[in-house]
Amino acid sequence: MKTFKLLGLLLSYPQSDWLRHLGDSRAILKEEQVLSGKSLAAVLAFIDTLESSDPYQLQEDYVATFDRGRAHCLHLFEHIHGESRDRGQAMVNLAATYAEKGLVIDRAELPDYLPLFLEFLSCCSPGEAIDLLGEPVEVIAAIGRRLQDKGSAYAAVFEALVALSRARPRQDWMAALLASTPADDSLAALDREWEETAAFAAPPGPESCRDCGDRPDGLHLKTTG
Repeated sequence: MKTFKLLGLLLSYPQSDWLRHLGDSRAILKEEQVLSGKSLAAVLAFIDTLESSDPYQLQEDYVATFDRGRAHCLHLFEHIHGESRDRGQAMVNLAATYAEKGLVIDRAELPDYLPLFLEFLSCCSPGEAIDLLGEPVEVIAAIGRRLQDKGSAYAAVFEALVALSRARPRQDWMAALLASTPADDSLAALDREWEETAAFAAPPGPESCRDCGDRPDGLHLKTTG
């Protein structure tokens, strides 16, 4: 289903090559009717916002929203494992899951990047895609909650993903995620976070996490065989 890929595209860095085709994205979302009426209306309204905004301002807002601190980080395992050794093995497992569908990452992107994960889901059967989307639903919901609290238009996409997953986020997990991720995304807070980060990450360990699984413009995944 192209809907998954398009939702990932909407969460990607705003570039002119896909911003020019937002009308096509709108048409596909309406045609597939994968999103419920409320979710579809909210995502279409978000597309309207993208179309009416200055591209350079969109890029500035994107960086401020997703690339400053961990609160809205689009790398799913960051919210679960942080910089622990478990994250490395989880990355290996997820990349192997992509490879099972004949897909390999062909650019410098981590497997747990949400838009890349959504592109992978677009290659799965509808039922399988929805089930897999439900596995990291607490992370997706937590990011969406923070974005909603900040009044970010991107919250609409995360709310649509939660609804599409048909999974009910576990509130205890949600609370733990929201409590563990700093809400302060100021430059000063980011500097402090970098100062506290070890120079070298621990090597991957034997334990793995398959609970979570993202660049939908076709630039990050390629088929093999």
